[in-house]
Order: sequence, then structure tokens, then C-alpha cells
Amino acid sequence: MQRRKFMQQSFLAGASVVTASSLKANTTAQKTASVFHLNYGIHDGMFAESAGTNFLDQIQFAYDNGFRAIEDNGMMDRPADEQKKIGDLLTKLNMQMGVFVLNFDHWPVKTSLTSGDKDWRDKFLKSCNDAIETAKRCNATWITVVPGNYERSLDIGYQTTNVIETMRQGAAILEPHNLVMVLEALSDTPDLFLRHSDQTVAMCEAVNSPSCKFLFDMYHMQRNEGNIINNIDKAWNQIAYLQIGNNPGRNEPGTGEMDYHNIFKHIYGKGYKGVLGMEHGKSIKGKEGEVALIKAYRDADNFLQ
Repeated sequence: MQRRKFMQQSFLAGASVVTASSLKANTTAQKTASVFHLNYGIHDGMFAESAGTNFLDQIQFAYDNGFRAIEDNGMMDRPADEQKKIGDLLTKLNMQMGVFVLNFDHWPVKTSLTSGDKDWRDKFLKSCNDAIETAKRCNATWITVVPGNYERSLDIGYQTTNVIETMRQGAAILEPHNLVMVLEALSDTPDLFLRHSDQTVAMCEAVNSPSCKFLFDMYHMQRNEGNIINNIDKAWNQIAYLQIGNNPGRNEPGTGEMDYHNIFKHIYGKGYKGVLGMEHGKSIKGKEGEVALIKAYRDADNFLQ
């Protein structure tokens, strides 16, 4: 599943959310479900068959089934009152808000921060300022940033310099508010500038700010470079956020080649306390698929037995 399609589906799933939510109890919810060992974050639409299309009801359903976090790529596109309702519910349930995407241009982009173009940089910095208010409403800390595509008219060193300088300016805006942009390396197309963990770590080191870190999406990194556990270890000092998705298919743990039982055990052993965003689809449609997804996480999370 390409990121563009994934984000479109997530946004459409939430297009009618957070009207006055009933937050009615779902009779099939496991009210006494134990909390997972790691903090897996659901996204809008993940439990729509079981809890309905209202994201607030899905959040409550997720809580009842042991999840304690969410993420929402399209949070900046939501009206301010919806952002606040989500934040208020998370506070009530003592759940954590994961990433939302910095909305400085809608996907896809033909080029962006690699070019050094003033208009691109200005749009990015304006969005950093806008993101501060969004983060306050929904209690967020992490903001996903994708630098965009290669600028083919420039050598790679100049492109890298342009991105680093822009990230430094963005980090200066976010740092006083204790917000963190997390740079995401992607696998959707070879045109993307940021694709590998060593490249991302080098950029975070160069920016040298607590507000510029690495979003290590395990699905994308498996496609681009593999060797997930070893590369997590190498990049660990710059990783602030992790995302999940099996390959091939970009679905839940247990549906592809990646051994998430061992990956989760390793991450837990490193003492990770942040969110692991569930940025993937479901291998089975309907409510049956949602039940299977919960079971898949229970199985993969059962690493202390």
C-alpha cells in the first residue's frame, strides 16, 4: 500500500468523525482486556466495523481492548474543535497521541525542501507554526516530516545541505514548545530523497536539535534495507518514534515476512516507552479482520512468556 493511498483512506475514514459522539459501550468490547506491553497506536478507520465510523468511538473501543495510543496523519486537516475533542478524550482515558503529518503540501510532491527554494521553505516554516496549535489541542509531541523528492538539477550534497538548513529552522520553531519533528524515510518511490536509516541519522545529527529526530517505519525500512533489529540498534540514539507494518502487503503482524514477535521483544528490552504507530491495513475485511488484528497484536506482544 502506497503512503498516498494510505493517507487518503485514513482521511476519508475520518471525514465524518467527532460529531457529538455517544461513546456508547460496544457489547463485544473486552472491558477487562489487559494493557499491551508496548504502546501500539491505532489510526482512524482501524476499528470502524466494530465501533462505528466516529473516531471517538473507535478510540474508546481500542482502549477497551488494551490499546493506549493513537496516531492521525490527517490531524492538521481536521477542524480545530475535532482536534480538541480527540485530545480531551485521550486525556480522559490517559491515552497518548502519536504522530500527525506536517501539512506543508499535500502528497505527492514533485520536489520540495531539497531544492532550497524559498517558497517551499516558507510553506514548511509556516506549517511548523500552525502545527503548534494543532499539537496543543490534541496533546501531541511528534510531527511527521517528509522532505520530498530529489531535485535532479542539484548534486546530492547541495540537496542535503538545503534539507538540513530547513530542518534547523523548523526545529528552532518547535523546540520552545517541546515538539519533535520526526523525519520519515519512505519506500513508496525511488524519487523520494529520504530513504535509508543511515541517511536519516546523519541528517538528525547535523541538525543537532532535540526537536529533529528519526521516525523509524519498520515497513518502509524492511523494503529499503532489511536487517531491522540491527538497524534499529545503530539508529537508536536518534529514533523518537516507531511505526509498524508487515511486508509484503503492509498489514498487521503475522501476515508477512517480518517476525514482529522478536522485533517487539527487542524494542521492549531496549526500554522503549514511546508509541509504535499501527500505520498499516488489515489482511481480512470487515469485523472479522478487526478481531484478527487484535489477536495478531496479542500474539506478537506475548514475548515475556
